[in-house]
Amino acid sequence: MIGKKYDVVIIGGGHNGLVAATYLARAGKTVRVLEANPEIGGASQSVRTFPEYDANLSRYSYLIALLPDKIVNDLGLAFECISREVSSYTPYGDNQGLYVSRTWDTKTEQSFMELDPSGKEGLAWQDFYAEVAQFAERIAPTLLEPLKTRSELRKQIDLDPIWKYLIEEPIGKVITQRFSNDIVRGVVLTDALIGTFASAFDIQANICFLYHLIGNGTGEWKVPKGGMGALVSELVRVATESGVEISLNSKAIKVDSTSAQVNVELQTGEVVTGKYLLSNAAPEVLAKLRGTSVPKSLDGSQMKINILLNRLPKLKSGIDPRLAFAGTFHANESFDQFESVYKDAKNGLMPEKMPIEMYCHTLTDPSILGQELQDAGYQTLTLFGIHTPASLFDGDNDVARDAALKSALSSLNDYLAEPIEDVIAAIEVKTPLDIEEAIALPRGNIFHNDLSMPFREDGTEPSWGVETDDPRIFICGAGAARGGGVSGIPGHNAAMAILSNN
Repeated sequence: MIGKKYDVVIIGGGHNGLVAATYLARAGKTVRVLEANPEIGGASQSVRTFPEYDANLSRYSYLIALLPDKIVNDLGLAFECISREVSSYTPYGDNQGLYVSRTWDTKTEQSFMELDPSGKEGLAWQDFYAEVAQFAERIAPTLLEPLKTRSELRKQIDLDPIWKYLIEEPIGKVITQRFSNDIVRGVVLTDALIGTFASAFDIQANICFLYHLIGNGTGEWKVPKGGMGALVSELVRVATESGVEISLNSKAIKVDSTSAQVNVELQTGEVVTGKYLLSNAAPEVLAKLRGTSVPKSLDGSQMKINILLNRLPKLKSGIDPRLAFAGTFHANESFDQFESVYKDAKNGLMPEKMPIEMYCHTLTDPSILGQELQDAGYQTLTLFGIHTPASLFDGDNDVARDAALKSALSSLNDYLAEPIEDVIAAIEVKTPLDIEEAIALPRGNIFHNDLSMPFREDGTEPSWGVETDDPRIFICGAGAARGGGVSGIPGHNAAMAILSNN
């Protein structure tokens, strides 16, 4: 059954698909978004994870740094992100911890001095992140422009020493050169590893590090007020007000194209036709729909654990848990631990003490909880397990999930004055394989495929980083160049690629 023909058909109703749809509709294009699931939002949705509790958790993605203010302003999104005063807290030893504020202050300085009385680590930290901030400020505006070549971008940024250690040499090299303490090295390295299965000395870690530090020119990770669902709701509002048609329960099963149009066959039997197709699905998923092949990407590499707590647990260090968990809480994430666990996982071994990091959304934004839970002191805890590639779960996902959860909670309990299990009201555990099954991310890769550098190589064709081998099909999701994270950037760029040709 072939019905109305659209200017643009979009597969996938995640945030990037909605961003692209709105830009295109406002430019006068007819647009239809096809979402396979019964709810919109993809990995950016908020859900009542535990039906018996009035808590709407951001299930898969949970913080925002990469969404440019320009997109928020262009689309008129009434959406707020809240700054966190605490950047991170990393317990170490028997009863100590490294506290880092979002901006350097007396409390942070004192914490560094306790770790390193010479003061060298604190100074190295300030110098390093001041340099990265310079780089971020200069590169951020280019993310919404056609891809520059490596040489063009390097010349425009004009920070060659920083370019060298961020782009050309493994990030592990500069970390070990600039910092001496294993704990501090680990805190720096963590941004290079979230969702990426790589050694500190693999360039892939550099790319992950870049995407965690350059958002909006500041790299600040903020809490979405109302959870990720608040962003999705706003995107749905502006899309529908702009004339975008959104179809739920509309799973694509086949894509074929001609010189004049692209046809998308749905599981329902309907065939939706457009002059152009944007895919918010992972490139591997798109390839299967088209009957073509693509290189396999890295395994997704994160345990995602959503927890509802009766209250926050007490820590051995004595720090107020409202401070410790307000930012990113690191456990067993020293540099050497990261490298050791990476090697073990590569050899198929689940870590006994998993490197983990987590934060408490409700300390910054309690609105995701019903008033009764707020009054009773409930809190949420979102936990990521690092270096847990999908391959560790291939043999028996259920058995491996249990082992991984035990490892993650044991890692956290190392630094608590009471077992975390004593304050858990409800818990949900997602392995990479669970994530693949739920939201069609191949091997649970939250970036859709391997992250790429934010430029094209010298001598390659001009590009927005969203093109495919078919001139009528574009990638508008995280699998595009400059994709990954909750950014809207590939959605914007895919829309611009179409509009620049029309």
